[in-house]
Amino acid sequence: MTVHEQASTADPAGAHAPALAVRHLPRSPRAAVVFLHGGRADSRARSRPWHLAALRMKPVVRAVAHAIPDDDVLLAEVRYRVRGWNGGDADSLRDARRALDELRRIAPDVPVVLVGHSMGGRAALRAAGAPQVRGVLALAPWCPDGEPVAQLRDKEVVVLHGDRDRVTDPRLSKAFVHRARAVGCRASFVGMAGGDHAMLRHTGEWHRVAASTALEMLPPATGASAHGTRCRPDRPSPRR
Repeated sequence: MTVHEQASTADPAGAHAPALAVRHLPRSPRAAVVFLHGGRADSRARSRPWHLAALRMKPVVRAVAHAIPDDDVLLAEVRYRVRGWNGGDADSLRDARRALDELRRIAPDVPVVLVGHSMGGRAALRAAGAPQVRGVLALAPWCPDGEPVAQLRDKEVVVLHGDRDRVTDPRLSKAFVHRARAVGCRASFVGMAGGDHAMLRHTGEWHRVAASTALEMLPPATGASAHGTRCRPDRPSPRR
């Protein structure tokens, strides 16, 4: 699968700008993967596609696109209005929910996998209560104490977190996974040995595991049993 730029040219900070930037739109999508990049705890500055947080997700998008053997999975990114989460405003969560609403109009009833990094991981986990969301892959997510988990009941969640992360705490991610399991979420934690927050150390491993995990969360393609199972890269076993 190749990734094609199909985003709107509307001002991303505009009140009516689309929240969903579609990168690959099949004629009849069977599923969708939506990516959410990171940001800042507090910032009202406009979010721009050339900011580092957005650029860090580009290789992940490409890795996932390359791993999908079929051409019937829609790929898109959430476009934030501003760079920060901003406390109770939860701006990136609001944008994620707007993007899911827009996706529903483009491709009704398709199951969705959310892939989020850092602040985007937090937004993805919060937005996972939407009916069309099948699972969440959270990369070095920001999981403060007290984050809600009830919305994750009956969802699949995989958290990847590096043990050298100095921005978000892998211990809090582990605690989040345990709390999510308690409410009926199929949650697992995968430690990335030597991994940092920006996913720059052992980059290839981050991309390989992220692609494999996202692929496993997607529903099987129609006729997959007749043509054999898909070849999926191995990923490390989840840690309890």
